[in-house]
Amino acid sequence: MLGFVAPRLVLLSIPKTGTTALEAALAPKAEIVLRSRPEIKHLTMSQYNLRIEPLLRNIPGSRFRVAAVVREPISWLGSWYRYRQRPQTLGQPNSTIGISFEGFIQDYLSDERPPYAALGRQSGFLSPAPGKRGPDILFQYERMDEVLRHFEEVLKTELRLNRVNVSPTADMTLSETTASRLREVLADDYALWESAARPAP
Repeated sequence: MLGFVAPRLVLLSIPKTGTTALEAALAPKAEIVLRSRPEIKHLTMSQYNLRIEPLLRNIPGSRFRVAAVVREPISWLGSWYRYRQRPQTLGQPNSTIGISFEGFIQDYLSDERPPYAALGRQSGFLSPAPGKRGPDILFQYERMDEVLRHFEEVLKTELRLNRVNVSPTADMTLSETTASRLREVLADDYALWESAARPAP
């Protein structure tokens, strides 16, 4: 999570949405930097509402707006699948080595997910605490140029984005039956991702 005082803006970090590269580019311009440990770096919307927002209210000025990057849901799961195929995961419970993407998704859709498919949803990450606001600005991962342009404008600086934390390539073929079921289950995530296509305010 990054916070920028002058533009009154916070960027939440959803895993597998390019936020590691974004943080590398933006952190030098931020007054508030929470990263390194996953439970700190990847604060959810609800955690922000309850833990960080009350602190920021002590900084004089308008309300801090919250931004986040969301990714096409199947691509997002595919990134997790590929990340967990790295050689160093071999023998670990969360490894997807030797498991097809079809099998991975079917396990993700099952009632009892094995460790390697025990993943949440982007919509869950961005769900606000009861009675609180959700994110104000959403960007699509697939349109990262718009993310950079927005932050260049609000921070009045030129930014360069380098690729980091890149997962290995893998076959991510899905049967139409599994893909259709996944899209149905992730309807909220697709609605979120599609809403992010609108220009940021």
